[in-house]
Order: sequence, then C-alpha cells, then structure tokens
Amino acid sequence: MPDQARESLILLPEVEVRRRLTDRALALRLVLPPFPALGVGELRVLRIDEADVAIELYAGYERYERLESR
Repeated sequence: MPDQARESLILLPEVEVRRRLTDRALALRLVLPPFPALGVGELRVLRIDEADVAIELYAGYERYERLESR
C-alpha cells in the first residue's frame, strides 16, 4: 500500500477502514492507556503497518474515561 493511501486512512473510523481494505487479511491492535479506562467515542485508526501476512491496524478510542480503583 503506498504511503499516500495509508495516510488517507489515518483517523478514519476503524469500521470504514476495514470496509476499504477487504483484499487482505487484517490484524487489529488496540492502543490502550496505561491505566484502567473505558473507551468513549468512535474507534479510530491511528497507524497502519504492512506485515507479511496481514495489514496491522492500530486503533484507539477518541477519548478514555479513567475507571476508579477500589
């Protein structure tokens, strides 16, 4: 996938990116904060890497709400 095509998919909703990339296997990697949290908003693609077998999509939510620990 050319760099320009890859960059045009960054920050799009993850569902939309999966619809556009139906020709190859995809691996989804969630980017999470280092604390317990609830993802809020839309899941968006943050980075795309091409591996030998699949395209790796790194995605995160628009924001996170910290969960209180007891």
